[in-house]
Amino acid sequence: MSPAWPPQAEAAEQGLFGDVLVCDAVLPASFLPGVVARTAQAGALLAGLAQVEDLRGGDEASEEKRGELPLLAQRMDAKLDLVLVLLGRLVRQACPPLPPAAVRWSARGVRLQLPADAERPAADSAGCLRLQPAEWLPDDLELPVIVSATAHTGDAGWLWLRFPALPAGLEEAMDRHLFRMHRRQVADSRRR
Repeated sequence: MSPAWPPQAEAAEQGLFGDVLVCDAVLPASFLPGVVARTAQAGALLAGLAQVEDLRGGDEASEEKRGELPLLAQRMDAKLDLVLVLLGRLVRQACPPLPPAAVRWSARGVRLQLPADAERPAADSAGCLRLQPAEWLPDDLELPVIVSATAHTGDAGWLWLRFPALPAGLEEAMDRHLFRMHRRQVADSRRR
């Protein structure tokens, strides 16, 4: 249940999340005001992530298929998983990690929870949303955003960030990623 938002925030909530696929998650994420996002790298990252997830699977049907692989392929897959975990640890040691934040994400934009003492940017200011799209992936996704609204509730601040017109490849890759996240959330809720 969401708190009672101020009118501008409620309008942003409806504009970003009304009648579209929405994913709620806690992800490492932050907003960088005035920073220009690297959209070409974002599209490549999401496309690569989709390819890896297609091969790795993640749902029960994929686990069955993984069991059908030859033993050598299963070993290689397990070794690759270990290498990715180690690489992720090395990258996290070299760079400060993003703080975990509550995120509501759609193809139109993001609502991002901030610490209560975080500075809230002005409406219509541009910046960059950095977030880690997958737990096992040690790279961050950078997306261009424009602040639609801000709010403060008790112990948290909130930003509503809308995406400007994105390159077609990036928009398609993001839609695919959101669909996968949503599918995993539905599968997890059914298991409980």
